Amino acid sequence: MTTENLHPKPVRDSASEMVEIVLPNDANPLGHLLGGRLMHWIDISGALAAHRHCRNYVVTASIDHLDFLVPVQVGDLVVFQSSVNRAFNTSMEIGVKVLVENYIASTRQHVSSAYLTFVAVDRHGRKLPVPQVIPETEDEKRRYEGALRRREARKSELEHRKAARAKKA
Repeated sequence: MTTENLHPKPVRDSASEMVEIVLPNDANPLGHLLGGRLMHWIDISGALAAHRHCRNYVVTASIDHLDFLVPVQVGDLVVFQSSVNRAFNTSMEIGVKVLVENYIASTRQHVSSAYLTFVAVDRHGRKLPVPQVIPETEDEKRRYEGALRRREARKSELEHRKAARAKKA
């Protein structure tokens, strides 16, 4: 990676929107979108924003908890809005907001939100540095600050799990 690729970038440069239509193969017998399919699409949407930010391969390191707020039906459009909240050394926190759109009624509802951590890697899987993020709007600044708090919470939780595993061994 060249130093030119490491210049800080505004959040808007990573912003992505992805839309999927829910087909019968994506649904359970009740016609509701499968949770696993939604998680798959969230991961892809997050990877899109991470890739746009660092212009390298990215791998998913973690995803915070998910709540499914409203059901999504076969035939609905699912809209994924993603962008980089903050970049660290080799990792980035990506925020993904999921909406369901009824294109007949022209309505949208919030389905879920997720925070994912992606790591930039080369083709051999070695970690690469990523550019820093420049938050410009008040919302971007709020998400930028929140990303640091969430990162610390994830690190603390990981340490607790490691300690619990070591205690069992």
